[in-house]
Amino acid sequence: MIRDLDSTNGTWFEGSLVSEVRLGPGATLKLVRTALRIEPEAEPLDLPPSQSRRFGELVGESLAMREVFAVLERVAATEVTVLVEGETGTGKELVARPLHEASARRGGPVVAVDCGALPEALLDSELFGHVKGAFTGAAAPRAGLLARADGGTIFLDELGRIPTSVQARLLRVLEERVVRPLGADRERAVDVRVIAASRDDLDAEVAAGRFRADLLYRLGVVRVRLPPVRARREDLPALVAELLRRRGLAEGKPRGPGLDRLHAHGWPGNVRELRNVLDRAIALAPGAARFEDLTIRIDGNLATLDDPLGVRDDLPYGAAREAVLHAFERRYVGAVLARAGGNLAAAARDAQVDRKHLRMLARRHGLVAGPAAPDDAGDGDE
Repeated sequence: MIRDLDSTNGTWFEGSLVSEVRLGPGATLKLVRTALRIEPEAEPLDLPPSQSRRFGELVGESLAMREVFAVLERVAATEVTVLVEGETGTGKELVARPLHEASARRGGPVVAVDCGALPEALLDSELFGHVKGAFTGAAAPRAGLLARADGGTIFLDELGRIPTSVQARLLRVLEERVVRPLGADRERAVDVRVIAASRDDLDAEVAAGRFRADLLYRLGVVRVRLPPVRARREDLPALVAELLRRRGLAEGKPRGPGLDRLHAHGWPGNVRELRNVLDRAIALAPGAARFEDLTIRIDGNLATLDDPLGVRDDLPYGAAREAVLHAFERRYVGAVLARAGGNLAAAARDAQVDRKHLRMLARRHGLVAGPAAPDDAGDGDE
């Protein structure tokens, strides 16, 4: 209940001046030039972490991932709509199929669409279909992806990139379970389960007016956020082992200086970047059978002519800062070592840092052999 206590400028709700009004979730008040939205406080699910170390192709031993697995395992067999959030490269696209396979819809189709890769007109046609002659080039009728997913599951990737006009039509499909192709006079019933994914902050998009609040409420029945790799570095051995297994290398727990270099990296590209690093290492080591046979090289040079710091403004602040620091360390240590002819003691004197610390940094970035550990006593490089 909101009461205006005779304020000078008054309190406005839905275009009307009010003295007292009862508000529900999502209601917005206007106080002079300030808008206030009333939202219920989010409460975390009280679920014990899963005992499993994988969900479909997702793997992880960290508490953060096992908490995610616990939620996914609970909702898999239901019809509930799931919204998967997380940074690019965290594996959001790997959630839809195991959710589908664990449900009663497992005999139906799984249809995926990248909503951010299609222009508005094409996305409209792809999702809802069209009849012959609905627009220029529509020489034949086409069933939309929602109709083709009938009896199964549709996966909407890059949800935050859906134009507002398409959002309105999608909301109606979800509410009424009917779809009308472009140019058609009749609607057809559809029975689909929706799994959506987004790298955008959809709550911020709603506040900015770029995403419909009612559509977010409808799609975010269960919201799951996949943590970035930098927040679960303890999962790196399991991730590496899984990726190498899929590429035919011998199974076993990875170890050695290569793994230390992986632990030291900030992983702004998350699992996708890790996969690319391993693929490059495998390509440059023909005949390698184990992780220890690979030479791990991570390109830390993010600098450009326009931006010598290589600032990544497409990343969250923490990840962008970590990427810049990683690039700086690699370039600086490499330069002082090169100037000193590879002599660590001389390079440490030039840089005015402790020799053991410089060796640790050099090992972290693969500039000298050995594990990235500060235990360098008796290394004999004086």
